[in-house]
Amino acid sequence: MKTFLLAIALVCLPMALKTHAQDNMKAFPPADPGMVRFVLNLPSQEDEDAFKVELIVGKTVETDKHNRFFFSGSVEAVNIEGWGFTRYVLKDLGPMAGTLMAVDPSEPKVKRFISTGGEPKLLRYNSKLPVVVYVPEGVEVKYRLWKAEPTPTAMEKG
Repeated sequence: MKTFLLAIALVCLPMALKTHAQDNMKAFPPADPGMVRFVLNLPSQEDEDAFKVELIVGKTVETDKHNRFFFSGSVEAVNIEGWGFTRYVLKDLGPMAGTLMAVDPSEPKVKRFISTGGEPKLLRYNSKLPVVVYVPEGVEVKYRLWKAEPTPTAMEKG
């Protein structure tokens, strides 16, 4: 009997987790016209305080392979009234800028992902809520996970 109940629990658990995730998505409205909604569900970690999520927003474009480029624009944290959740919004991906190193004009262009400039957008790691990002159509959202060392390193007096 215990084995039977355990089997039923194991079958129902993924459905319950999916339902819980769908309930959380009720707080996040669909994207407005001209915008796209990206959703990241993070896996549970033993020590989530040791992790951060870096949002990387940009676009794949053809450029030369020597210069460094970036788009203007920044991702803003927006509180969802009545829920207490946060969504992240890039209202507009501004013009692309970069270094002006001279390159051979006959050299072929390459496709590169160019992100927004400025400080990285680091978010608290929380596997219980999705990371939801709204961006204009044609803009891509990528992410990187950062993990801290298990023990801090002491600094020397100087």
